[in-house]
Amino acid sequence: GGASYDSTPTTTEMVTPTAPTTTTVAATTTTPVSETSARGEIPDPVASTVDDLLGLARPIVLAHASGEEEHPHSSMYGFISAAIAGVDALDLDVRLTADGVLVVHHDDDTGRTADRDLVVHEATFDEVHSLDNSYWFTDTCTCTDQPDDAYVWRGVRTGDQPAPDGFTTDDFAITSFEEVLQTFPGWILNIEIKRRAPEALEAADELARLLTEYDALDRAIVTSFDDRVVEYFHEIAPTVAMTPGLDMTTAFALGGVVPPEWARILQVPPVYEGIEVFTPAYVEAAKAAGLVTWVWPNGGESYELYAELLALGADGLNAAKPTEAIRALDDSLAKS
Repeated sequence: GGASYDSTPTTTEMVTPTAPTTTTVAATTTTPVSETSARGEIPDPVASTVDDLLGLARPIVLAHASGEEEHPHSSMYGFISAAIAGVDALDLDVRLTADGVLVVHHDDDTGRTADRDLVVHEATFDEVHSLDNSYWFTDTCTCTDQPDDAYVWRGVRTGDQPAPDGFTTDDFAITSFEEVLQTFPGWILNIEIKRRAPEALEAADELARLLTEYDALDRAIVTSFDDRVVEYFHEIAPTVAMTPGLDMTTAFALGGVVPPEWARILQVPPVYEGIEVFTPAYVEAAKAAGLVTWVWPNGGESYELYAELLALGADGLNAAKPTEAIRALDDSLAKS
């Protein structure tokens, strides 16, 4: 999600892709809202600018990759369900297709979640959008070693089983970032640009274009694993809130080097590559420096872990199980 730092690049991330012929491909159209559409149940956001979100004076809950342990990874079904459940913000990853459409997808390829394995930056939007993005999702994992009946939403995308009430087959597809903007006007979006410079810079350009077109610059937080991408995006969209990349975050967590004023929302895991990051000493230093810290557990997520992170001083939970995180936050606030 918003700062899901990969420790090593995959092979495909190191390959320079063929430049897309255009970055203005029409992505999707808004799904009409009917009386039975779950889109009609999406509440108004608790805050519609990042400044307002930070001004809530309480920790927040984000739905990491649409809450990928409760819903199919990075799906409209997941984003809508998480919003209805009461999260404060949505977290997502973006990357470009071969024809220049910015899509919401974490991995370089589609094999971990979908019924075909395509390299996103080598495929068209229509090709990746046609896939069943819930193919490998179960109630306990996104994995390939379960019996067929464990894959609870498999076939909804292809029409082989009915969509749940209020949803459509498209809600189980790999979607465009533009559809997220259309479906969630006013909502805070925590966005990670995948891949690295220089390949990721075209995606950064398209993200800035869409955020500008949809008047969403003040409700976005943008980051990347690669600080070069973070710095580039800050140059082209200087008013957007930023999270430092891996180098700047490490420099603060391990060396106390405070990030620049424009990158004050840190997103860290409890432990990274065997090093405990989110410690009482870290929390004390971050608060003394005026930094905000959102924690993405990146595994082992539970009500108990969320409660522990809140007790330690997390300003936000970027949760794969958002309903459990909301419950932990409610209980924490009730005690305070």
